[in-house]
Amino acid sequence: MESVFEISGAVMTVHLPVDLDHPVSDSIRRETDRIIGQQYIKNMVFDFSETVFMDSSGIGLLMGRYRALGMRGKCVQVIHANSHIRKLLRLSGIGRYIDISEAEKTSAEQEGAYYGKHK
Repeated sequence: MESVFEISGAVMTVHLPVDLDHPVSDSIRRETDRIIGQQYIKNMVFDFSETVFMDSSGIGLLMGRYRALGMRGKCVQVIHANSHIRKLLRLSGIGRYIDISEAEKTSAEQEGAYYGKHK
């Protein structure tokens, strides 16, 4: 499976492939930069449901997207990560900047979280 980019309003969801290594991370970075340059993206969701391997370039990809979106708190979200990837993310300390969730939040819930509103 290749990366698939879905855009709903100002939220872009990136469905990641089985292996998230350096060449794949670089390709995703280029494509997300292109999309961000063409339209307004407020939040980015990375769906790890198919991913079984990630190296340090995956962490760099996530932090780079965090910076590209203006370094707003929790503007990047990780969903459906397996236990190994969740452990890698936790050990890297990236959870201070990026929301690591079990399930995808709706766009309205993401907007509310940004403005301090919680359901």
